[in-house]
Amino acid sequence: MSRIAATFARLKAQGKKALIPFITAGDPHPSMVVPLMHALVAGGADVIELGVPFSDPMADGPVIQRASERALVHGVSLRHVLGFVTDFRKTNATTPVVLMGYANPIEAMGAEHFADAAKAAGVDGVLVVDYPPEEAQPLVKFLDARLLDTIFLLSPTTRDARLKQVGELGRGYLYYVSLKGVTGAGNIDIVEVAQRVNHIKKFTNLPVGVGFGIRDAASAKRVAQVADAVVIGSRLVQEIIDAGADAPARVQALLTGIRAAMDEKAAA
Repeated sequence: MSRIAATFARLKAQGKKALIPFITAGDPHPSMVVPLMHALVAGGADVIELGVPFSDPMADGPVIQRASERALVHGVSLRHVLGFVTDFRKTNATTPVVLMGYANPIEAMGAEHFADAAKAAGVDGVLVVDYPPEEAQPLVKFLDARLLDTIFLLSPTTRDARLKQVGELGRGYLYYVSLKGVTGAGNIDIVEVAQRVNHIKKFTNLPVGVGFGIRDAASAKRVAQVADAVVIGSRLVQEIIDAGADAPARVQALLTGIRAAMDEKAAA
């Protein structure tokens, strides 16, 4: 059982939902990545999504686009991101880490070489935004062989045939994008999200996480009532850049409030 599967199994037994924060590796500075990762865990993160900086992050809104730009100014590459995970693993051997990014850096490294390097670094899962399931089989094969999870995005417009395909190829959990658009846009419609999550579950036994549009403890609590995981990204990335040197403490405090709100449902 992978670290991701074990985490979701433990949370299910406790009647809790997973909190999955996203940060961009290298933003605001490479020296802060590992301290921020530890701060996320201290704040209640169950899984960390670590964004790999890319020059054309097509699915991301302005906040995360600018985070990628700042990281790239510091020269942060996929190899550096793997190095951050290696450093994180020196003192945390339990929290799953998912790399989230785009196909180009993986293609440049070579998919099999990347899978080896990700395994060696202590990565648990990989989410490639622009790898549709029709093109992802080679990467899934390499990751499966190393017991790493391939995680796929689903959208409000994903058709049933694609849901079936992703349900078969996906590992760890599925990430449902609750809004039509880019990260950080719009407000979440919890009724629509609940209906969509229930429909997705007809095609998979994997946990379903929901992201995009989750900005605070209240919205996270609502999503936790209808999904297996809450993914929060743009709000955290904005907090990091606003906080400057205080980013780890500010991020931990923000997540602590979100975690408490999510767990209120479990305790009720």
